[in-house]
Amino acid sequence: MRLLIHTATRFSATFLHCSQLRRTSVIPSVSLHLRKMAHYLTEVRGRPNSPDYRIYFKTSDGKYISPFHDINLYAADDEQECGVPPKKLKTNEVLFNMIVEVPRWSNAKMEIATKEPLNPIKQDVKKGKLRYIANIFPHKGYIWNYGALPQTWEDPNHSDKETMCCGDNDPIDVCDIGSKVCVTGQVIQVKVLGILALIDEGETDWKVVAINIEDPDASSLNSIEDVKRNRPGHLEATVEWFRKYKVPDGKPENQFAFSGQFKDKDFAIEIIKSTHNYWKALVTSKKTNGEGIVCQNTSLCDSPFRCTDAEAGAVLQAAPEHGEPLPESSEVDKWHFLAN
Repeated sequence: MRLLIHTATRFSATFLHCSQLRRTSVIPSVSLHLRKMAHYLTEVRGRPNSPDYRIYFKTSDGKYISPFHDINLYAADDEQECGVPPKKLKTNEVLFNMIVEVPRWSNAKMEIATKEPLNPIKQDVKKGKLRYIANIFPHKGYIWNYGALPQTWEDPNHSDKETMCCGDNDPIDVCDIGSKVCVTGQVIQVKVLGILALIDEGETDWKVVAINIEDPDASSLNSIEDVKRNRPGHLEATVEWFRKYKVPDGKPENQFAFSGQFKDKDFAIEIIKSTHNYWKALVTSKKTNGEGIVCQNTSLCDSPFRCTDAEAGAVLQAAPEHGEPLPESSEVDKWHFLAN
């Protein structure tokens, strides 16, 4: 574990945030709709509940960034850069940044747009329609704050030795089981408790189980065994949710590696570490087959995909202006009752 922390810190110091070393370009002024999220701001474009809705990210000093590539995986790297004293943690505890895509109890399938410039958050579209997750009784929408770890990538060209399936071409997913309901675009710090290996249409789709460190229960939940003891039924509900969430769309139940059993924290961190390494290869080499992934970033010194602040600003200039929300789909109120 100590080696993992050291490697991540050294990587961040030499590879990240070289934008501070170069001259900042002037970005033409645009109409802003901003929400402050810890060290980051989000800028909303388009109309909520429409295909053109996007949530872009910027730093606290106004520079546009990719949440996929420019937000640190390790929370400790943020503290070093911002001059904030690291929090006192138990021995060997590692904290990660989590980008919240979907708040608990909501239905819109929001996700990082990995194939768009600057990778904003958008609502998934399938067959020309906005995608909503069904309410499968007794669950309303997503049963946790759902999101992703930045600077990770499940390589679709790599067959995992544990699951014998290739990755799903996305950042690794996270389920925050804390009690606070977050908002889309929020960046929170989490500690990892375990991991579930979902096999989704033949692809490995890891689901990290974590908890927001600001949650009142964070101090008592330090492992997957703690979740089993202190929150009986929670992990079983998680497996059942992932097993059946596509059934209302006419698809078969999802399958799992390890017979649907959760692996522990150490196993989870090793998986995160491997997806972080795949991400490094993706953003530093044009030879890596990212299958459409856009690696545009504003802070990675060794990346051939790094862009200027002006080029990042041009992405926002081209995006639709923020507008009034459209009516939400009636699908969010429909219940589905599935046999066990």
